Order: sequence, then structure tokens, then C-alpha cells
Amino acid sequence: MTNSPDGLMPFFAMDILKRAKALEVQGRTVCHLEVGEPGAPPAPRVLEAVAWALPEPQGYTNAKGLNALREGLEGYYERQHGLQIDPELIVATMGSSAGFILAFHTAFQPGARIAITRPGYPAYVNTLLGLGFGVAEIPVSAGNGWRLTGAEIAVAHARQPFDGLLFASPANPTGASVSREQLADIVATCARLGVTLISDEIYHGLDYAGPSVSALELTRDAIIINSFSKYYCMTGWRIGWMVLPEAMIRRAEILQQNLFISAPTLSQIAASVALGERDYAEEQKARYAHNRHLLGQGLRELGFDLPRDGDGAFYAYAGIGQFSNDAMDFCLTMLDQAGVAATPGIDFDRTDGNGFVRFSYAGKSETVENALERMQDFLRAGG
Repeated sequence: MTNSPDGLMPFFAMDILKRAKALEVQGRTVCHLEVGEPGAPPAPRVLEAVAWALPEPQGYTNAKGLNALREGLEGYYERQHGLQIDPELIVATMGSSAGFILAFHTAFQPGARIAITRPGYPAYVNTLLGLGFGVAEIPVSAGNGWRLTGAEIAVAHARQPFDGLLFASPANPTGASVSREQLADIVATCARLGVTLISDEIYHGLDYAGPSVSALELTRDAIIINSFSKYYCMTGWRIGWMVLPEAMIRRAEILQQNLFISAPTLSQIAASVALGERDYAEEQKARYAHNRHLLGQGLRELGFDLPRDGDGAFYAYAGIGQFSNDAMDFCLTMLDQAGVAATPGIDFDRTDGNGFVRFSYAGKSETVENALERMQDFLRAGG
């Protein structure tokens, strides 16, 4: 599976999507459960604002981003988390992806080792390796609800010291979230070990077990990365943001100036309006909540190993031990024979991922229902 000497591997979710699109060109229909992409467009007022702005020249913005957007994010933190955040500590980014690159180069020297959970978002590993950083993996298990603990961080650090921890709650692919107390344990452990915490909060808002807790509520020493892609239905707009400790903000700004100049202007305008459209976003979340129950129940009835539904995001990370020990083969066969696209667990866990498949329920309920019917026929026929 390794495609380069430094360990870089494909983003298999995108490879599956590519193959699914090729089948659709041939006239096949595909139920897309492979990518974490909301099925709805941005809120109508977001599109209206962009339409108004489009005729105007769209030049570069301040490297940190439009004042209107960063001040809007200041209000977001006050409303959602009861925090006072200086807009000067906020940087608008080209999605969370650019935020990760800026965070790694801002906080660490070349060759530094960053810890991540396994399973976890595949771009973490590939971005770190591609940029020349080291990776330390901390395995989490279904038995603990896929949640990371301070004790696990300490054990992993004693075994193989690392300089940073990149942690997401809610998490991709498992949907696992930690409570305030559990996050406080993680924050305190990082502080005790001298580990810089990067908190990936891009699925905040998409929570079904209670409001997501930002690491900013517990510390100002962490780097926060968030995005408009998921909760605000703006994946293709490539717009996100960072909140940085004061000591790091100037370095991040300089890197932004040189690596990206600024986030896309139209996307920043759209994002500024999106912050005020949470009612629309909550309507979409209600659909995901329905799909979460529908998919989880359906997968269990089909024989997938899914002890509980995820706490947040819009994924089901299901065991396929009853059907296969090769997740990629299972996904490719299911796509070709049943027209259901899902992502093999090896995307998220290079060690144990062959026993799992991730399904996204971010699309329409009809897609989930159709996919379950197709999978039933597929599995009854022997897969």
C-alpha cells in the first residue's frame, strides 16, 4: 500500500470517489457514502452575498483575512463558547488543510514528531510525512468509544517522545467526542509533557451527545483549527480558520503571506455571512441526526460491527469481520457490484484498518436507504 519511500499513501476516499464517478459516466448509479461532504448547498443568504460581491474586483485580502470575517469569528466564540478572543489572533485559511500546514510550520522545527490517534484522518499522516515531520501514532479502541485519554498520551510519549499532538473531537472516522473533563485531561497531560496541542475542531456543531467543547475554553496555549466545510456546508469553498497563541501569530502570518498570500476573497465574504446562518446549519444537522440513526441501525441489522453510533460528525466506522478481512477489496467489490461507495478502513488505520469501513451519512436520507437495500442484496449474494 505504501507508494513512496517516505510512507506517503493515496487518500483512498478520493480514489473510491474517482472510481465511482467513472462508473457514473458509464451510466451506473452510485450511492455516495465515501466522502464527508454535506449534501446541501450553503445557506441561501450566503449565495446571495456572493452574487452581490461577484461583480466587484476580488483582490487579495489581509494575510490574516477580512476584518469582517475575523470579527465575526470573535462573535462566534463569544456566543458559542463564552470566550473573548482577539481577532488579531485569528487567521482565515484555505480550508483546514492549509491550517494544518501553517500550524506544523509555525509551532515546530523540521523533523519534529507529531502524535495523532489511530484510526484518524489520513491527511494528518500524509501531510506530516510530505512536509518532513515525524509521526507518532496513539491507538484508540472501540472498547473505549474510540476516545483518547491523557494516560494513553503519557504512555505513548514515554515510549516514543513527541513534540506535538494533533487531536480531533468529534473525530474522523469514528465520530468520537470527548467530554469537557476528558478534554481537560488531554490538555493537562500535554502541558505536563511539554507537548504543543493542535485541536482540530472542524466538526464542531455536528454533535449529538452535547455541545462540543473548544480547547480554547481550557487553555490559550493550543492551536485551534476549524473550517466552514462541514457544519456550514461549504466544502468546495476552501475556507477555514485558525486561532493561535499570541507568541505564534506573527510567524503564522508570515508563513501565510508566503505560502498562500490569503484565503480566497469570495469565500471569506461567504463565510462572514455563514456565521449568522446557524438556523440553516441546524436544519442540516437534524437531517444528519436522522441519517445517523437510520444508517447505524441498518448496518447492525446487516451484520456490521457497530456497537454504538458516533457522538458527532457524520460517519459510521463499522467492523466488517463477518464479511471480509480486506477492506479495500470489500469496498471495491461493493462499489462495482452494488453501486455503493464507502471508504476502506486502511485510509484511517494502516495497521488494523482492513477490518473496518467508514460510511458517511452527510448526504440525503434516500441515499442512505437505497445504499442499505443495495448492501443487503450484495451481502445476501455472498459479497
